[in-house]
Amino acid sequence: MPPVSPLAPASFPDLPEIAGVRFATAQAGVRYKGRTDVMLAEIAEGAAIAGVFTTSATRSAPVLDCQAKLAAGGDGRAALLVNSGNSNAFTGRAGEGSVAALSTAVAERLGLDAGRVFTSSTGVIGEPLPHERIVAKIDELADGLAPGGLPAAARAIMTTDTFPKGASAEVEVDGKIVRIAGIAKGSGMIAPDMATMLVYLFTDARIEQPALQALLKAQTDLTFNCITVDSDTSTSDTLLMAATGASDADVTDSVAFTEALHNVMLDLAQQVVRDGEGATKFVEVRVTGARSDADARKVALAIANSPLVKTAIVGEDPNWGRVVMAVGKSGAEADRDRLSIRFGDVLVAENGWRAPGYTEAAGADYMKQAELVVSVDLGLAGGMATVWTCDLTHGYISINADYRS
Repeated sequence: MPPVSPLAPASFPDLPEIAGVRFATAQAGVRYKGRTDVMLAEIAEGAAIAGVFTTSATRSAPVLDCQAKLAAGGDGRAALLVNSGNSNAFTGRAGEGSVAALSTAVAERLGLDAGRVFTSSTGVIGEPLPHERIVAKIDELADGLAPGGLPAAARAIMTTDTFPKGASAEVEVDGKIVRIAGIAKGSGMIAPDMATMLVYLFTDARIEQPALQALLKAQTDLTFNCITVDSDTSTSDTLLMAATGASDADVTDSVAFTEALHNVMLDLAQQVVRDGEGATKFVEVRVTGARSDADARKVALAIANSPLVKTAIVGEDPNWGRVVMAVGKSGAEADRDRLSIRFGDVLVAENGWRAPGYTEAAGADYMKQAELVVSVDLGLAGGMATVWTCDLTHGYISINADYRS
C-alpha cells in the first residue's frame, strides 16, 4: 500500500448504522492479494434507489447495467455488489456476461430479483473480470451481512486510495432523527462528469424515487461535479443512494435534509481530492464576477486542471501568470483590465496588472501552506463557481506509470 496522503483526515469517522441496510466484505483475489476487495450491501424492502453515473462514451458494463435497471423502475429488496481491482470496462460481451453472472448469483442467494442487483467495478480497464472468484464468495458475503459493516465496505472498494473515505450526518425532520452515511473511493482519473470514483450513500429517510433522483442529481452538480484531480473522467463513475424509509420521516421538501446530504457529499468529494494521487496540496479555486455561473465554472476548471498551475502549486511558486493564462484559455468571457487575482488574502493582481502592494515574498510565503485558496474576480457580472483540486507531483507519475505492474 502507498503511504497515506498527507492531506488525509486524522481518522476514519464513526458512521451510524442505517436501519434497513446490511453490509459484508470478502477477499476474492480479483487483483489484490491479502486484502478485502468485494463488498455486498443488502437493502430492505421499500427502499428508494437513485443513481448518477459517468457520461463517458466508453462507460463500463456495470454502469450500463445499473442505468438500465434504474430506468426500468421496480421496487422490492435490493443489493449492491462492488469489486475493486478490475473495472470490467472495455470488455465487450464478456463484461456483460460477468454482470449477469454476478447479478444472478446474488439474486439467487438473497432471494430477490436480479433486476434489483446493482453491480459496480473499479480498477484496471480492458481486462476480463474474473467474476468466478467473486461468485465463489457470495455465500460468505451473504452469511456475513451485518448493520455495522459500512467502515469495512469503505476499505474493500479502495484501489490506489491511501485511506478509506466516509462521512455521515444526523438531522431532525418533523421531530424524527434521520441518519445519512456514505462511503467513497477515488484517487486518480478524477474529473467527474455526471472519478475512478465510486460513491454509495445510505439514509433511513422516506422519499419517493423520482424525488430522490432529482435531489441526488442536483447535489452531485454542487459536489462531485466540482472536483478534479487530473481532468480525466472515468469509465466507471457510479454514485448510488438508497433511502430505506425506516425512520418514517418524509424528507421530500426538507431543507434540513437537503443541507445535511449536501454536507455529506461535499465531505466525501473533498476527501477524494485530498487523496489525489501524489497530492501534497489541497486547493480551492473560487471564481466570481463572471458573466454567468457557467462561465465561472469554465474558468475555475481551466485553472484547476492546468498542469502549469498545478506544478507551480507543488513548487510553492506564486506564478500568477499561469492563472492569467488559464483564464484566457477557458473559453469564458473575460476582460484583462477588470481581472483581479488573490492567493488567500494576498491581492496579487488587479486592473490588468500586478497589484501595487503585492510582493513576491508575500505570495511565496502563502504558497507554503498545505491548503490554498486561489480567487479570481472577472469583474463582469454576478456569475460564480467554486471547484476543488490538488497539486500535480512526481508521485502522480510514479503511481500511474506503475499502475499495472
